[in-house]
Amino acid sequence: MTALHADMAPVPYRVVRRRDETADTAEIVLEPVSSALPPCRPGQFAMVYAFGVGDIPLSLSGIDGHRLTHTVRAVGAVSRALYGLRPGATVGVRGPFGTGWDLDTATGRDLVIVAGGLGLAPLRPLVAAALGAPPSFGRLTVLIGTRTPGDLLCTRDIDAWRANGADVHITVDRPDTDWTGDVGVVTTLLDRAEFVPGNAAAFLCGPEVMIRATAREFAHRGLAPDRIRVSLERTMHCGTGHCGHCQLGPLLLCRDGPVVAWTRAEPLLPVREL
Repeated sequence: MTALHADMAPVPYRVVRRRDETADTAEIVLEPVSSALPPCRPGQFAMVYAFGVGDIPLSLSGIDGHRLTHTVRAVGAVSRALYGLRPGATVGVRGPFGTGWDLDTATGRDLVIVAGGLGLAPLRPLVAAALGAPPSFGRLTVLIGTRTPGDLLCTRDIDAWRANGADVHITVDRPDTDWTGDVGVVTTLLDRAEFVPGNAAAFLCGPEVMIRATAREFAHRGLAPDRIRVSLERTMHCGTGHCGHCQLGPLLLCRDGPVVAWTRAEPLLPVREL
């Protein structure tokens, strides 16, 4: 079997746990039925196939040995099918694909993690990895922005992150009557991040407008652009770099991304997706 065929052949995985995150978003945990995919790294993604419907790229929101966790929001035919799965159901999985967060390159540095909306999901295993090796890093700050309190992901994890020493701040765009926290876009929280600019690394995932504003502010504060890593999105179809749907300038994001340094991303983000 060639490498291309291996990439294109889905491996059967079974849903072993499902948990609602929000009204339209669920966390599904998958384990291999027999053979497993190669080891996955935080920041990578897999193509997850709902039999009889199709497949879509899903970031890894949790990695536990051969068990894979995905956070899926019901917005299209495939994502609705995956959202509706229950334990015992089987899906096909291809991957892992793309680049990871490369946390090892930030050893000894302060870490600032900024998430907008669903962008918190692929950052979740990064936070877990950083907290799992506390002597290896400096201060850990996590800034989270979401539309409403009801859209906030990883609520159980956030309490654990704080208990383990992470400085976590949350803001919402549209508060409800019970919300007593910050209101506004996530960039309004940037002043809360305490870091030494010459010895820090930042990791960003969310809407492109958020990524641009946040990365530029960090660079303005003295954080080296090559120490700012961002996860980009363009429409992905094949996951192997052959169809070209996810092309962004010279990059094919399923192959060369989704995680890239800000030095590569900044000149490309003004390119409109067709």
